[in-house]
Amino acid sequence: MIRSDILKDIAPILRDQMVICNIGLPSQELHMIDDQPSNFYMLGTMGLSSSIGLGLALAQNKKVISIDGDGSVLTNFGTLPTIANNVANNYILLIIDNGSYGSTGDQPTYAGKKTSLTAVARACGCENVVEVAAKDTGKALQAAIDGDEMTIIVAKCESGNIKVPVITMDPVVIRDRFMKAVQA
Repeated sequence: MIRSDILKDIAPILRDQMVICNIGLPSQELHMIDDQPSNFYMLGTMGLSSSIGLGLALAQNKKVISIDGDGSVLTNFGTLPTIANNVANNYILLIIDNGSYGSTGDQPTYAGKKTSLTAVARACGCENVVEVAAKDTGKALQAAIDGDEMTIIVAKCESGNIKVPVITMDPVVIRDRFMKAVQA
């Protein structure tokens, strides 16, 4: 399975959740698969999906799911200790770890080599960290949603991209409809 397969699999689970989606192809894939007003598509700022999601979770009580990639988490390495030290039990970080910078040409990341983001998250103090094979992502995500504990899920998958259209929706429209979904 590749990232888009995971997103297709979990789209029904995400439908009623606040979702912050990583930049580039992951946002384009999720938008194409199942566009929802409760999805905030990152169109820039690589590495900040997890930080924005944590901030949203700390600011209100709804469940928040950040979908991030291994490359983005490596880009903003300070996010894992920040998450560990600012626990929000309504927060789920789903790291889709394909071992590559998928949006820029599938160049390998260190997570595809020696670095384990699961081990790093635990070393940073994150208490509920789960690593799953791609096919088990939906089950792990649903368990995290049903639970009352901040959870980091590292879903290991193959590298690869599908062709997707760019998101033509104006960033202000994305922001405004997401803000209405948060307030609902």
